[in-house]
Amino acid sequence: MKKVVLAYSGGLDTSYCLKYLKNDMGYEVHTLLINTGGFTANELSGIEKRAYELGSAKHTNLDIVDAYYQKAIKYLVFGNVLKNNTYPLSVSAERVFQALETVKHAKKLGADAIAHGSTGAGNDQIRFDLVFQTIAPEIKIITPIRDLKLSRQEEVEYLQKNGVEYSWEKAQYSINKGIWGTSVGGKETLTSGQPLPEQAYPSQLQKTKQEKVTLHFEKGELTGLNGVFDKPSANIQKLEELAAAFAIGRDIHVGDTIIGIKGRVGFEAAAPIIIIKAHHLLEKHVLGKWQQYWKEQLGNWYGMLFHEGQYLDPVMRNIESFLTDTQKTVTGTVTVTLKPYHFSLDGIESAHDLMNTKFGQYGEVNNAWTADDAKGFIKIVGNAQNIYAQVNGETYD
Repeated sequence: MKKVVLAYSGGLDTSYCLKYLKNDMGYEVHTLLINTGGFTANELSGIEKRAYELGSAKHTNLDIVDAYYQKAIKYLVFGNVLKNNTYPLSVSAERVFQALETVKHAKKLGADAIAHGSTGAGNDQIRFDLVFQTIAPEIKIITPIRDLKLSRQEEVEYLQKNGVEYSWEKAQYSINKGIWGTSVGGKETLTSGQPLPEQAYPSQLQKTKQEKVTLHFEKGELTGLNGVFDKPSANIQKLEELAAAFAIGRDIHVGDTIIGIKGRVGFEAAAPIIIIKAHHLLEKHVLGKWQQYWKEQLGNWYGMLFHEGQYLDPVMRNIESFLTDTQKTVTGTVTVTLKPYHFSLDGIESAHDLMNTKFGQYGEVNNAWTADDAKGFIKIVGNAQNIYAQVNGETYD
């Protein structure tokens, strides 16, 4: 019997795919859930049970949180990546790595095909297929929901016809959770003017009294919180738990999809937003202005290419090398005050702080140059605009 590996989440779409691939296409279906930090042990157990009930020949739950951090999140922090100055690529980066692991699993099993439950109206179909066709062009790609243009009701009716009587009542809000943030979609995000209501967000406000937290960075990576050190992926999860109690990190991202239409999605990402903003503040103290300038340019490009599924383009490895090199002096602590719905960056301490020098204090004291030095510098730096004004008779009235 031909084998297919199905990227599986346990939801309606992938449940339909599992039943359809087995019953209608005659495949031996191997289901694979790739966990990027969004599932509890009980949820994983329940999803595995459902997969077998629906006919999976073999189900696998694969935890890739640490690998996902090392190969993706680390560089998103180094580049201070916020899509459209808003969104920390919570879901888009995950999909690339879920696709990569699905291909690896398919090759390991000698599968004839790979399947996913994406529709034809979103970004995920592109992220999955780009990875599949690049790494394993010899393996067939099957996308039942996209190819058959199925409605949700048609999927439910098919499953019921095949003896599947789970409750498929659509949740009011669509939630997709991972270590780097949670996306939230609902009727309001289909409009251009309505905000998501308070109850739409998974993390509700629990704390109202301000708290301070100290983030420890070592060469750009979050190595500790409040003097307690652990691996960065664990620190992200600890900070998320701490800051989510203040309902921090909520926003709505509006952007251009890969297929050319505008999209709008809500999200909550307390830890990612705090980490990126704290990291950026530390960089402003320890990096030179041209390092910061080019980091911003390349960080934006890195995020855009990642978002559009171009992770395997070799230029991404080039940008990662540049970003890594810029982090040599990004070591120190950043103190953050957590407040209901927002936070403030208090300041940094670092042995590489370029403010703490003997050369001078801005607006106060100049120790490394004289008044005459300053006058000469100002005269030279103004030469170009002075020449232009005199040659062209500019009066700037």
